[in-house]
Amino acid sequence: MKIAAEAQILAAQLSTRRHFLKKCSAGLGGMAMASFLGCNPLSGRPAQEDLASAVLEGISHFAPKAKRVIFLHMAGGPSQLELFDYKPELEKLNGKQCPASMLEGKKFAFISGVPNMLGPQARFKQYGESGAWVSERLPNFSEVVDDVCFLKAMHTDQFNHAPAQLLLYSGSPRLGRPSMGSWVTYGLGSENENLPGFVVLVSGGKTPSAGKSVWGSGFLPSLYQGVQCRSHGDPVLYVSDPPGMPRDLRGKSVEAINKINQQQYQEFQDPEILTRIAQYEMAFKMQISVPEAMDIEKEPASIHEMYGTEPGKTSFANNCLLARRLAERDVRFIQLFHWGWDNHGAGEGDGLLDGLVERCKQVDQPMAALIKDLKQRGLLEETLVVWGGEFGRTPMQENREGIDVPFIGRDHHIDAYTMWMAGGGIKGGITHGETDPIGFYGIKDQVHVHDLQATILHALGIDHEKLTYRFQSRDFRLTDVHGKVVKQILA
Repeated sequence: MKIAAEAQILAAQLSTRRHFLKKCSAGLGGMAMASFLGCNPLSGRPAQEDLASAVLEGISHFAPKAKRVIFLHMAGGPSQLELFDYKPELEKLNGKQCPASMLEGKKFAFISGVPNMLGPQARFKQYGESGAWVSERLPNFSEVVDDVCFLKAMHTDQFNHAPAQLLLYSGSPRLGRPSMGSWVTYGLGSENENLPGFVVLVSGGKTPSAGKSVWGSGFLPSLYQGVQCRSHGDPVLYVSDPPGMPRDLRGKSVEAINKINQQQYQEFQDPEILTRIAQYEMAFKMQISVPEAMDIEKEPASIHEMYGTEPGKTSFANNCLLARRLAERDVRFIQLFHWGWDNHGAGEGDGLLDGLVERCKQVDQPMAALIKDLKQRGLLEETLVVWGGEFGRTPMQENREGIDVPFIGRDHHIDAYTMWMAGGGIKGGITHGETDPIGFYGIKDQVHVHDLQATILHALGIDHEKLTYRFQSRDFRLTDVHGKVVKQILA
């Protein structure tokens, strides 16, 4: 169709009653209903004129202890009973049938019938001045336990991966809510105008079960969604100019596109158009800033040895070093996902004696190096590091249809598992929370995922009850109507 004819049809669609009634007949009633209910698509958003720069203009509710977050997520649910939560009583029960009373009213992802108890599949020792229990699987991490706060009685509501990951990051097990990183950048903005405020790094071969929703912006403007970067190739897909495209010409193209977007915004007053403008401008800046920030080959050999990095490959070690480089450049929320911690034991490489061991080798050195490196650069006290999964593992050996799995493994467990935090206003060298003698339930100082969210926001200077966004006539927040700050662990 000729361009002139297209323009004529578009003008008619925007200006004639015939086209309006044809396209919007069903929508008129909805508009009236929305008016009666008090819905306003623009309410709760930053002022339209400021949306494109709002990411740089956050304000804390009180003085923050942390400026940024590095969240190390072990996707699949690492086994706390092989890593941090030593249970000698469970060792005594190894191979014995699980008492029926423990199974009454319980739901598991795979366990059926009466499973056998399973003792720890690793040896434990105490380390540091704090005397923290750490297994042989994490020899490097044992060197930094005095900088770490263990949360031994974490619990959640969801026993399947995707809903549990969504609950942890968006406060709801259902799709559509903003992720934690989006809430943080919405509330605080960014201190670096040349890099995204929320960066995501993925390793382990797969993305999380919940997909990219765990770093999506939900109903917040898409300006606040996470930007996934890569540790090899183009750091961001298509960030490089195509062959034959000089930078000055790319700049003129962006300028021309944004002039058209400004005209569209003046006509329709849609805040998402301002988001589009901001993203075009950010993408243009990122062509220079991102390759520089993501180039780990510039690091000295001692740092590569410290982290165990392999430049040019995708690895958790590379991503930990990238996280430190991004923290130095004031990226607000840095999210690492490392897949492969779902150790059911259903197949080779999937058990506690093979798959878990391999995953520990991949993360032990770099996560310890990250703590040490941040500390030696004076960044740990202003950077909150969080480590954990969406849930933990059962003290029973997994069975399926009443038969033990061929390679020793554990099922998903929501009632008691371990996470840890370091830096950013959190006390180091302490353990908060306690589980029963076999690690089945938390019996002291339990922490729900909503409490964890509230505590992370508090460390950043945000009152989780005041950080809200109005959507569909309701003020939403990350913690929904739940969550209490875990004040006992605050420095």
